[in-house]
Amino acid sequence: MTLTRREAIALMTAGAASLGARMHTRMNLPVIGLGTWQTFDVGPSDAARKPLEEVLSLFVQLGGRVVDSSPMYGRSENVVGDLAVKLGVRDKLFMATKVWTTGRASGIAQMQDSERKLRGKVDLMQVHNLVDVDTHLRTLREWKAQGRIQFIGITHYTSSAYDDVAAVLRRGGIDFVQINYSLAEREAEHRLLPLANDLGVKVLINRPFGAGSLFRETRGKPVPAFAKDLGATSWAELFLKFVISHPAVTCAIPATSKAEHLRQNMNAGTGAMPDAQMRARIADAVR
Repeated sequence: MTLTRREAIALMTAGAASLGARMHTRMNLPVIGLGTWQTFDVGPSDAARKPLEEVLSLFVQLGGRVVDSSPMYGRSENVVGDLAVKLGVRDKLFMATKVWTTGRASGIAQMQDSERKLRGKVDLMQVHNLVDVDTHLRTLREWKAQGRIQFIGITHYTSSAYDDVAAVLRRGGIDFVQINYSLAEREAEHRLLPLANDLGVKVLINRPFGAGSLFRETRGKPVPAFAKDLGATSWAELFLKFVISHPAVTCAIPATSKAEHLRQNMNAGTGAMPDAQMRARIADAVR
């Protein structure tokens, strides 16, 4: 049977909706989100933005909500905001961004600019890499009390900062922490993930592919046969399933500009999740 283009698109959309319905959630959020570092830092041309429009559209179709950005990411906030409005999905997204500057006035100005670029309310405002963290947390508590933001967060991307991250978490008042965690960077398992779990702090994971090092490590290696038990067909899915199966992790936020990769990432959030024994098998397969 030969399908018309319209029929083919309809079937793809129906399949995407079906897949999205099976996305696992934790703390009322889908376990796979979308990062924007580098990938969404593009100019205004249609040629530059069209692939990202497809990625964002498919992300929502497949059940995604959490989109993470930062003023540090060049034009990413602007691009995300523009595309979300163009696609009519802005109100379907859980929008997270960061403040990355010093001083109260500068922080307020930057966060207001993020609201403008993202074309609406920010759900989660995070202090990026703990820069002037105490100053910005005072402002964020005020904004939360006013209903301007829903959640307060802090972030970092390297284990050398974990002592400082832990100290801020222990003081209380933090809803989300965003840290690096992957098969290539497992330091967070020792103290920070258990601490967040004990405190009831939601966890976003950046660098779930170890900044690409995991793909380099497994280049040319076939995906292990046991992956089919998890419904995984690619290394990317195995890497992500390892991350999101940790009980403290709320959502991983891999970045991509390719619809094919986005589909693999989202598939990782569906189907069976690895138990402790399977997590060990995945780690052994990478080694």
